[in-house]
Amino acid sequence: MSLLLSASNISLEYPTKKVLESVSLGVNKGDRIGIVGSNGSGKSSLLGILAGTIVPDEGEVFRQGSIRIGVLHQRSRLDPEMAVRGEVLGDIPEYVWASDKTIRSILDYLLDGIDLDSRIDMLSGGQRRRVELAKLLVKEWDILILDEPTNHLDISVIHWLAQHLKNRYSKNNGAFLIVTHDRWFLDEVCSTMWEVHNRQVDPFEGGYSAYILQCVERERVARVTEERRRNTMRKELAWLSRGPQARSTKPKFRIKAAQELVANVPQMRNPIELKRLAMTRLGKKVIDLIDVSMIRGATTVIDDVTWLIGPGDRFAILGDNGAGKTTLLDIAHGALTPTSGSVSTGKTVKIALLSQHLHEMDDVASDRVRVVLARHKTSFHVEGKTLTPAKMLERLGFESSHLNARIADLSGGQKRQLGLILTMMEEPNVLILDEPGNDLDTDMLAALEDLLDSWPGTLLLVSHDRHIVERVTDHQYALIEGRLRHVPGGIDEYLVLLEESKQGVRERRVRSAIKGEGERSGRADGTEGPAQDSVASGGQDSTSGIQPNHMSPVGAPTGRLAPLSGGELMKARRHLASVERRLSTLETKVEEAKQRAEEIDPSDYQAILDHNAQMADYTERIDGLETEWVELSEKIG
Repeated sequence: MSLLLSASNISLEYPTKKVLESVSLGVNKGDRIGIVGSNGSGKSSLLGILAGTIVPDEGEVFRQGSIRIGVLHQRSRLDPEMAVRGEVLGDIPEYVWASDKTIRSILDYLLDGIDLDSRIDMLSGGQRRRVELAKLLVKEWDILILDEPTNHLDISVIHWLAQHLKNRYSKNNGAFLIVTHDRWFLDEVCSTMWEVHNRQVDPFEGGYSAYILQCVERERVARVTEERRRNTMRKELAWLSRGPQARSTKPKFRIKAAQELVANVPQMRNPIELKRLAMTRLGKKVIDLIDVSMIRGATTVIDDVTWLIGPGDRFAILGDNGAGKTTLLDIAHGALTPTSGSVSTGKTVKIALLSQHLHEMDDVASDRVRVVLARHKTSFHVEGKTLTPAKMLERLGFESSHLNARIADLSGGQKRQLGLILTMMEEPNVLILDEPGNDLDTDMLAALEDLLDSWPGTLLLVSHDRHIVERVTDHQYALIEGRLRHVPGGIDEYLVLLEESKQGVRERRVRSAIKGEGERSGRADGTEGPAQDSVASGGQDSTSGIQPNHMSPVGAPTGRLAPLSGGELMKARRHLASVERRLSTLETKVEEAKQRAEEIDPSDYQAILDHNAQMADYTERIDGLETEWVELSEKIG
């Protein structure tokens, strides 16, 4: 293999910690490397050294010739005042990216629903991440370095990104290094793993599953006494061997060795026993949602949902960003009253919620961890054992020194771990978790799953992490276009349903645009249908330069447009996709404006006038885009 870059005896030390010491490694053509390690172990620092953005204290990094290295940073580097078009495409000539199938695919998928003329500061966190990815992926690189590429992305985009990376380079060409806590993603795209720990980097052959196996084998051979970590890894391995990951063949995964290692490891959870315990604590009724709908402005977020949640049920809710998952959870636990329908809760139900943004931690941010823990019960039960808060902290990766730290000084992952501990200490029998895996490293995610495996009660989970969804829940539900449906085939079935839904939305938008164009044409000449073309058969449209259609009174074409060349057809299709994205963005802005209108003081005439002017502008722009869409559709045929 051809060596692209190498590091020799590199060391790096920060004022309070040494993260790398005498590390030597290399990246060859064809390498697909995933990097794992606990938070603060030095993963991002290692990427920075290899990319050339961080200079090591000792050692050297050698790069082959003039290799091109593309970097996706963990934090956004976009210019907030730039337009999306300028950030993503820069000075790439239009004829270059328009004729490149790969670039068009990247733009069509990652920038779907994003107006290219929008400013960066007007985008959501998930949209900015997609723009950053598009900006990186449209260019050619010999090495891609990706630091947490799946942050803020929903499941469908994560799935697309995995397929893109797998197909981006031909065999033994190019290379990429990825730091992510998404274990499904690591297994899907990586053929080598690097573990950063104790200031060293250890390589492992294979993806995440193989890495887990080798870790267990290494500990078994070395007779490591760290019992808690070994048990966690064995449970993780048992899940990988028995669960959804075992559906695909992994040649480098030593099946016989794996079976021997997990032979005496019990199943992660006993569903029958857990349901029996849940029935004892909860009774037969937990939460019933009957014909529930939630409407905001002109948008139906939840549409006529009936959902019966029973004792011991472990459900995951799947859906794109903005689909209404958090809204559905808020309705289920009573924080939000639906527009219509009813929600009833069992008498013995005790609900605890860990929110996505950890708002429940804001009130105690200035307190020390031990003080907050002291306000709750001094012990609780897990797997038939009584654990103190300190033991529970240790089980989830805390150290005793963290007890004296202020909550505001904890890392994002530590805050989420503490929030989960406090939630569990309330001893709920219904647990609602909204993105519990955010900010957690792979070890902490495994510890979280280990804890949830043995928890007897009803669990409702929202997460974009496929691994945690498939491991800790028994059934998945998809929230698509406001409707909730059971997906027995899990995430794979959900992705198919989601694509079918998006195709349906596109088709409805097409029919709506054609209908609107017909109505406007009819009004223009005083007839009920589209106006007949008055241009002579030899005439030509002055703006498009294309022979116009002659339309029958009912709007059916009686002639054909002059055929487009290959380049013209490609350009027209690209333009059509752009128009569709701009239409979608404007429609969203109209709905947001309608919602803001409800908050306007009726006596504030200037605000009303401004709102009306803005709505008129939106309407005019939508009308123009719909007309443009119809014309482009006629060109394409």
